[in-house]
Amino acid sequence: MIDPQLLRKDLDGAATALARRGYVLDTAAFSALEAERKNLQVETEQLQAQRNALSKQIGIAKGRGENADGQMAQVAQIAQQLESGAKRLEEIQVRLTDWLMTIPNLPHVSVPEGRDADANVEVRRWGVPKNHGFEVKDHVDVGGPLGLDFETATKITGSRFALMRGDIARLHRALAQLMLDTHTQQHGYQECYTPYIVNADSMRGTGQLPKFAEDLFAVKKGGAEAEGEALYLIPTSEVSLTNIVRDAILEPDQLPIRLTAHTPCFRSEAGSYGRDTRGMIRQHQFDKVEMVQIADPELSYQALEEMVGHAETILKALDLPYRVMALCSGDMGFGAAKTYDLEVWLPSQKTYREISSVSNCEAFQARRMQARVRKSGEGGKARMELIHTLNGSGVAVGRALVAVLENHQQADGSVALPEALAPYMAGKMVLRPL
Repeated sequence: MIDPQLLRKDLDGAATALARRGYVLDTAAFSALEAERKNLQVETEQLQAQRNALSKQIGIAKGRGENADGQMAQVAQIAQQLESGAKRLEEIQVRLTDWLMTIPNLPHVSVPEGRDADANVEVRRWGVPKNHGFEVKDHVDVGGPLGLDFETATKITGSRFALMRGDIARLHRALAQLMLDTHTQQHGYQECYTPYIVNADSMRGTGQLPKFAEDLFAVKKGGAEAEGEALYLIPTSEVSLTNIVRDAILEPDQLPIRLTAHTPCFRSEAGSYGRDTRGMIRQHQFDKVEMVQIADPELSYQALEEMVGHAETILKALDLPYRVMALCSGDMGFGAAKTYDLEVWLPSQKTYREISSVSNCEAFQARRMQARVRKSGEGGKARMELIHTLNGSGVAVGRALVAVLENHQQADGSVALPEALAPYMAGKMVLRPL
């Protein structure tokens, strides 16, 4: 959530910044709410002043032994007016908060200008796509004989799910283990096991609600809890990891906090029907190793660059050609102030496709979660400052599987695995048809 104080101080500046990402800020709606709030605040202050004056008169009258019933009746009436005003003020605050929840984050000044993905800027690339010397297959055709089964998954559940058996299931697990070991042993992340189901407060805290309600899988509870608040399957463990610090006050020496987790992710993909319907590129259930950092606001952009490098380490270990893209203002996610995408080369499509997205959300999520750090202020007095949150895929396991199958396929239908996977594959470094 963006800072309401920013809107109060520089409404036009905020509107201009949001226009960079194609969002039209309803300045009239905010001005109307603010006017209503200010009028009510002035009215409340006047009533409080009247009550204080009457209370003094009552004290003086009683001290003289005089009747103060009239003043006391006025005080009682003012108390009712103040109570009514407090309720109206609370209603205004709820309306303001609900409205603020729908507004995306402000883009950082370094974010490239643009309306869509065509304006994204390539930062660097690594590796050279192989010349296979034969007609390459896509991951569906390569993986089918190796145990990648979409037909059975469709029978079990429906479209956009996958079943894996044998060595390809082990490869999927090996990829996740490689990522976890790399991030915990080389990059300083703490491995976590998180709930796969979270409450609405957690979804609101990281910005999935209310904006992306249609993309979430809500869990219907039964039994004694049937009337309780809805729960949701996580679309990414960013939600569960970041909410660890919800309502927390951290000390400076606790930062940065680096967390990682391997979880399934669940997305309905409500807005993507007809896109990437073949194979594993866009699934309702997929696995991801997530990276989250809770950072000091002054160091969060340094942390962003580090996290991009952490994700790159995985792609280099897997010998997968990739490029790093700085997303333009119109292509960033709802909560991001700045985002880099890592795109891996897919031979069957002859193009680069996203495999990781790393974002600095600055204080956008922290303001929703009330996650703060205690800092020294003037005169040594402590002051509270919202922390910055960052998240990124380190990387998407299913898409890494796709990239390994396609980039390392061989003419006979087998797949030669990169050496980094040897410790996790019991020495089996070539996958052959079942």
